[in-house]
Amino acid sequence: MRNGKILTLILAVMLLSACGSTGYVTTRSRILIDSRYDAHPDSAAEAFMVPYKAHVDSMMNPIVGYAASDMSTYQPESPQSNLFADILVWGSKKFNESPDFAVYNIGGIRAALSKGPVTIGDVLDMAPFENKICFLTLTGDKVLELFQQMTGQGGQGVSHSVRLVMDKSGKLLSATINGKDVDPKASYRIATLDYVAQGNDKMDAFKAKTDVIQPTAEENNVRYIIMDYFRSFMKENKAVDSKVEGRITVR
Repeated sequence: MRNGKILTLILAVMLLSACGSTGYVTTRSRILIDSRYDAHPDSAAEAFMVPYKAHVDSMMNPIVGYAASDMSTYQPESPQSNLFADILVWGSKKFNESPDFAVYNIGGIRAALSKGPVTIGDVLDMAPFENKICFLTLTGDKVLELFQQMTGQGGQGVSHSVRLVMDKSGKLLSATINGKDVDPKASYRIATLDYVAQGNDKMDAFKAKTDVIQPTAEENNVRYIIMDYFRSFMKENKAVDSKVEGRITVR
């Protein structure tokens, strides 16, 4: 972990300790924390941080798996957003769910994934929020509305079963799930994040959801599902990989 990040943590600890019995901060100031703290570390600060750094490293450095390639997130489709959407489908079996597809909002992926060892800290960087996995049902007409909202923004993360075609203006031209056109009268089971299920990130169609299953326990946080996915590959001596495969294309 870089020194700048550690310093951020220590300052946060010091800030909490500066709070009075009422819980309010009585004094404050703004300190710019940037690469200067890595290039020219202060020896006294380094010594002060040693016990804290050791504790943080013991939590963040354990390896949960390996990435076969560098992966990042971009629109309309990317290796990393594909991976995270697929992980939601993979994680569904724990809840006896078999979703037709999954949606992972691109805005919820906050760091790229580098080839090689993947640590707990890396996963926390990628998925820093307290989002839980969520299952819901939408009618086909609402699914089409959802897909239009997604392409209208340039694309979101969707799982392997989905194929969307959009034009350069973001208009949805076609949509299939498992190779079949979306049936407006059918019902579709979807896995996503609780934040997205609320209709956030301009995916308002989710507000029409029914049959919602929303586990609230801490272990159902998406970051832990991501870690478990990597661990499952590591147990088989395999690295995780993901590619762009035409889930969302622009015509």
